[in-house]
Amino acid sequence: MFIVTGATGHIGNTLVRKLLSKGEDVRVLLHSKDTHSLNGLEVEKVVGDVIDPDSLLKAFKGCDVVFHIAGIISISRGHSKLLHQINVRGTQNVVKACMESGVEHLVYTSSIHAILEPPIGVVIDETCPYDPYRTVGDYGKSKARASLEVLKAMRNGLDAVILCPTGVVGPYDFKPSRMGQFSIDFARKKMIAYIDGAYDFVDVRDVATAHILALEKGSAGESYIISGERITIRALMGMLEEITGVRTPRFKVPISLAKIAALFNTVYFNTVYFNTMYCNTTDSDKMYLNSMYNAIKNREPRFTNYTLRTLNSNSFISSAKARRELGYTPRPIRESIEDAISWFRENNKI
Repeated sequence: MFIVTGATGHIGNTLVRKLLSKGEDVRVLLHSKDTHSLNGLEVEKVVGDVIDPDSLLKAFKGCDVVFHIAGIISISRGHSKLLHQINVRGTQNVVKACMESGVEHLVYTSSIHAILEPPIGVVIDETCPYDPYRTVGDYGKSKARASLEVLKAMRNGLDAVILCPTGVVGPYDFKPSRMGQFSIDFARKKMIAYIDGAYDFVDVRDVATAHILALEKGSAGESYIISGERITIRALMGMLEEITGVRTPRFKVPISLAKIAALFNTVYFNTVYFNTMYCNTTDSDKMYLNSMYNAIKNREPRFTNYTLRTLNSNSFISSAKARRELGYTPRPIRESIEDAISWFRENNKI
């Protein structure tokens, strides 16, 4: 029996589909009532929360493999408490539950942002450490700390591997993701300008396949970067223009102006919306965390200074280790974008 945490998310529901196509028995840990991404899938559903250790012990009972994907992504400042509780403490709870439940294998989904970024010109690979003190951004720091928790459990006998995906794109993007929303907005002609930069994007289906390959071929105690193809934002929009027939915006926003706009966007979001949420919630940590989670998921600004820094940082990333040891072979980014646009159209998002 396999169990997937974060099964309703982009990577999670895609992995569930891959496992079911292989004839595996799949159990999913559900935190949210919003489970439409799993509609029609023959899975066993259990309610639980990564910050509730008792629920994890019940959910993991009888399971041989845990795919721990659940986590929260936040690109705004001021959410370190939430990120620590869910990404770090939640992973600690998952690791402990695995060891107490007799789980044989753990595959943990970390992030490329958990890895310390070397200077531009130096390729990012698995020799770069998890360093929460020097990693940029609260999200990256939380994933670095969570990865170190998994490594510590490995030294104590847990059979586990860590995967570090880059920017995920592709179909089955129900919520949708930031990259998915970017594509939707482009197709809806909602973009009047663009910001220069580049990043590495990987197909969600390849990330899901990499999870299965890591279970079957990965070496316990190892980390694997799951990257795809580096592309500039300008080239990405040109690709979207060819696929959708919508013209690419011709105006490029200077990075200095974009930073000012991002600052005002983030300040407004943090001070107005989050303070309102905080004042109206109870003193219960669990209710507070759930309120903050839903706020971030539904209302977080798309661009912040962290986003701008990411698009102009070192994005030369190598997946050579995963290719060599796992047999990982990512598809071209154009195929991912085409399939994502087709999926959005079929699901009435465009």
